[in-house]
Amino acid sequence: MAMALTNSFSALISLLLLLFSLHDQLVLSSASDGGYGPKPYSVEKPNLEKDNILSTNTIAIQGIVYCKAGPKPIPLEGAVVRMTCEAVDEYGFETAPFTFLNDATDEKGYFFSTLRRSEIAEKRELKECKAFLELSPSETCNVPTNVNKGITGALLSSYRLINDNSIKLFTVGPLFFTTQPNSVYNGY
Repeated sequence: MAMALTNSFSALISLLLLLFSLHDQLVLSSASDGGYGPKPYSVEKPNLEKDNILSTNTIAIQGIVYCKAGPKPIPLEGAVVRMTCEAVDEYGFETAPFTFLNDATDEKGYFFSTLRRSEIAEKRELKECKAFLELSPSETCNVPTNVNKGITGALLSSYRLINDNSIKLFTVGPLFFTTQPNSVYNGY
């Protein structure tokens, strides 16, 4: 019995010594790359061609805007959708966002807008773009909803190439206006 305790105690001591030596090696290796604080500052230049939404000469955005006033949504003629894109300069640093308004929707609530590379300031690249409900022509159905991110911004993410691969066509929505705002829960 005494021999078994001695072997167990010996094994425990060996394990503790191993853990302490590993701990010292981890501390030394983490201290050699700038200490315990933040890592040394470095800037990685983004890949502008890979991330650029306007890697083709033109992008097009399409979608439909409805009024949701009853059980069935009604196409909203004359509604306007705003597009806002993050932009970077030639070195990959963030610049002011680029914003434009789409043409008003037709009688079916449909909008289609294009943006050409020549319309963007020289040496700026567009990154993440979002569509937002901007304006309803209706006096009664003019409250934007966040259905399909009409308020927080519907991200332009997937597209299909059209016109001999010279245009990226993005589709958003459908987006909805309604007649009255939702009540905000105030916690009581």
